[in-house]
Amino acid sequence: SIGLLDEGATLADVIDNCIYEHTHTGKRAFYVGDLGKLVKKNIQWQNVMAPIKPFYPVRCNSTPGVLEILGILGVGFACSSKSEMALVQDLGISPENIIYTNPCKQASQIKYAAKAGINIMTCDNDIELKKIARNHPNAKLLLHIVTEDITADEEMNMKFGTTLKNCRHLMECAKELGVQIVGVKFHVSGSCKELQTYIHAISDARCVFDMAEEFGFKMNMLDIGGGFTGSELQLEEVNHAIRPLLDVYFPKESGVNVIAEPGCYYVSSAFTLAVNIIAKKSAQYDKLLPYGVEQTRNDDEPVFTYYINDGVYGSFASKLSEKLNTIPEVHKKYKEDEPLFTSSLWGPSCDELDQIVENCLLPELSVGDWLIFDNMGSGTLGEQSTFNDYQRPLIYYMMSFSDWDEMQDARIASDTLMKNFFFVPSCIQLSPEDRFSTAA
Repeated sequence: SIGLLDEGATLADVIDNCIYEHTHTGKRAFYVGDLGKLVKKNIQWQNVMAPIKPFYPVRCNSTPGVLEILGILGVGFACSSKSEMALVQDLGISPENIIYTNPCKQASQIKYAAKAGINIMTCDNDIELKKIARNHPNAKLLLHIVTEDITADEEMNMKFGTTLKNCRHLMECAKELGVQIVGVKFHVSGSCKELQTYIHAISDARCVFDMAEEFGFKMNMLDIGGGFTGSELQLEEVNHAIRPLLDVYFPKESGVNVIAEPGCYYVSSAFTLAVNIIAKKSAQYDKLLPYGVEQTRNDDEPVFTYYINDGVYGSFASKLSEKLNTIPEVHKKYKEDEPLFTSSLWGPSCDELDQIVENCLLPELSVGDWLIFDNMGSGTLGEQSTFNDYQRPLIYYMMSFSDWDEMQDARIASDTLMKNFFFVPSCIQLSPEDRFSTAA
């Protein structure tokens, strides 16, 4: 269920009340998801990127509230597994609005897609092409081409995507196997700062389209991938870079549908995570220094290590492969002149990999205090480990009345969705038992 809040209520009010509830019922980590931000992001996308249709990568955040709202907003879905395809289908999404994007597909899952009528999928090598031909005769393929931006931060591009030269070979194989090729996909990472990469990729895509004409393939789709950070400025910069080229190479009259896969763009800023401190250790600074390292600060000042009830085997899983893009905020009020101490944050597993924040400055905290992490909606709410009896955080969905009205004004809200909402006054006025329902 989603709580609709009066204009006087804020995200901070919701968090305060949820912490109040958890303090009395068991201090479990939880998320607050502001689904109104999905509505705002979709309006922003339509204003800047239309007519490019977004296909949301389900692996980015597969919580029910996110999928339902995006489905009602008319967004398509990019799925990487059978379970993701089933999740989306359960919402009544048409197979035409689902693409199967896993670069390494299991034969059983290709068969599932075929049975479900999900025909559009990606491919970047001849072995995958033959596997698709055997298990899904009606498949419509997007050739996944590699982009030129291969730097130290872009190693994934080296793993997936085919070269222009190899595209001709794949088309020959597809012709022999009777498989349809209907378009091209590429992906530019959000960490890429060179907009020229998009220009090269679109130019390469045009070459593949021209090549396809020689083989008699009727191409009608271009997927420009993801990499959209959520920043309106970045969105406008990308649009400014690609729009002239799309107008020249893929004009409206060409009949080519241009799509994209914005994931963290939609959900990153929509979710806030609250965690509780379950254990604490302290040591003197000089005791933590390796032998021979010069002392640079007062050795009497303590260094604190805090253990929280969520970690890399849960909501911080992305920390194993990338830097954390959010900093902890202390929930309790403290004085501006209160001293800050060097601190580190660890998950509950007691595993050496389960470090959340290596070094940060915090006031001295106690077991039972809460820390808040914002921008936690991307890559944190999919399938999670059950390592060490890990409990998944609860999720509280909210939306303001103004965002609800925006959905109605856009004629997006349906009778079905209305039944899933319950109307409440400002969350400050609610008692804990009446405040929210939870969704797993």
